[in-house]
Formats: sequence, structure tokens, C-alpha cells
Amino acid sequence: MDTRSEVRDFLSSRRERLTPEQAGVPLFGGRRRVKGLRREEVAMLAGMSTDYYTRLERGNLTGVSHSVLEALTRALQLDEAERLHLFDLAETANAPTAGHPARKPQNRTSVRQGVQRILDTIQAPAYVRNGRMDILATNRLGRALFADAFGSGTGFNLARYLFLDRRAQDFYPQWPTIAADCAAALRTYAGRNPYDRNLTDLVGELSTRSEPFRTWWATHNVKLHHTATKTMHHPVAGDLELTGEALQLPGDPDLTIITYTCEPASPTAQALAFLASWSDTETTAGDQGRPGRASHGNTPN
Repeated sequence: MDTRSEVRDFLSSRRERLTPEQAGVPLFGGRRRVKGLRREEVAMLAGMSTDYYTRLERGNLTGVSHSVLEALTRALQLDEAERLHLFDLAETANAPTAGHPARKPQNRTSVRQGVQRILDTIQAPAYVRNGRMDILATNRLGRALFADAFGSGTGFNLARYLFLDRRAQDFYPQWPTIAADCAAALRTYAGRNPYDRNLTDLVGELSTRSEPFRTWWATHNVKLHHTATKTMHHPVAGDLELTGEALQLPGDPDLTIITYTCEPASPTAQALAFLASWSDTETTAGDQGRPGRASHGNTPN
């Protein structure tokens, strides 16, 4: 991806969303011809010259200091995800050698056996994904939860499922929020890994085939995923209210375990118990019809 255009569009979009009232900039009457703040107003708030800020917003972060980035964070009222995204863009812009990114994209198609064992010991639905939203491994209850998305395969891409599979909107009653958050998470990953060819291909495919994705991608919103409560409508287990927790793997920093929990003795807990029983029945029936179980871990992406 073009880092300069990413910087330009990100900074201009953050400036345009911030009103003078929100920023505490005095108004002196007259009709404003720009959306949000003017460049000179951002420069004033950040304590820099208008010419220097204009250079930054045009996409040139070469040689920018930590203190300047922090000043921009304060002036544009960036949240933590946006602040980290700005620093990621600056790190890429200041990579030591052009054409040789500081971070080498990870293209894993499986997980270590130790990680799979962790998944298998979790009693709740759980899976491992990378930053591109490729589901690389899961436990049995996690596979049962996303049975439609998995189909007969051993992995899937969550972004493709959300934006290109019509069943996703039935599965997620809050689909607009979840889909927008997914686009924002991909944008966050892109800031850290702008040279990931697989990500570029994925974004190109989704932008071509999904208007909602194309619209959300153009907002340049970013988001950190730590925890969130989601409602899901499973075709077998019915309605579920699950809280997702993102667990980082220190030994595999490019991978994240997502596990879904619920309140004990709740309707969702009962539904998950039924889903586990259904999964055991389906697995037994499948094992009787084939020589051996398919292993977890591989993804077609």
C-alpha cells in the first residue's frame, strides 16, 4: 500500500471530523469553507508551523519526531488505536532502506501444536486468527459455533465471511457494527504491515465485491480489539450472547486467540451445552463416514 496516501487520507480525515467547538478553537464569524478544522488551526493546536503541518498531511512523515507525533495526537484528539496507527505509519515512512520493510509479513497457514493444545483445553468456543482475519485453528466448540462459515473446509477468512457471505447478516444481528469494526481492524493491521501482499489482495477483493466494505474502508477508521459482547444467531443453537476476549500470544505476536464466554446458568450457557452435544454427534457421524478426522489449522487463504 502507498504509505504517503495512507498518511494523507488518515490525517485529513481526522482533521475534518473535528469541529472548532470540539477543539476549543475560537470562531470569529464568517462562513467556513472547510469541513472540520483548517490546517492552520491544527498547526496552532500542535505548536508547529502551518507549512510543516501541511507537509505532514501531504503524506511526508520522513524524519518526524516522537514529540511531533504526540503533539498531533493531542491536537487531533486521537484515541489509542488512532495514535498507534499514526506511529505505525511513521515507522514505515522512516524504515531504514526503501523497499525493505521493517516488519516482514507473516504468512502462517497453521499454528504450533502447543497453541492447538491450548485451544483444545478451553471449554468455551475459541479460535486463533491472524491480522488478516484468517482463522487458522479452532477447538471443537469454536468450529461448531462457526459451522456455516467453515463449511467442509478447515479454515476461513472472517472478513470474507462477513462481507461476501449473505448468511453472515443472519448470524450477526448487529452485522453493521461488527462489519465496520472488522474493516477498522484490517485498516489497523495495514498500518503495521503495509507490504503484506495477501492483505492487499484481500482488500482489493472486498473493495471490488462489497460496497459496504468499500465505504467503511474509505473512512480510515482504526480499532483495537480487546473485548466485546456480541449477539449471534446460530442455525442450530439459536440466539447467543457471548463476550469475546482477545488473548495475545507472546511467542506468536502475529496471532491472537479469541475465546467467547457467557454468564453461567444463562440461556446462552444452556445453548452452548446443546451446541457441544450437537457437535459431538456431528463429529461422530462424520468419523464413521471417513477414514480419519481432518486436522485443524490450514486455511485456503
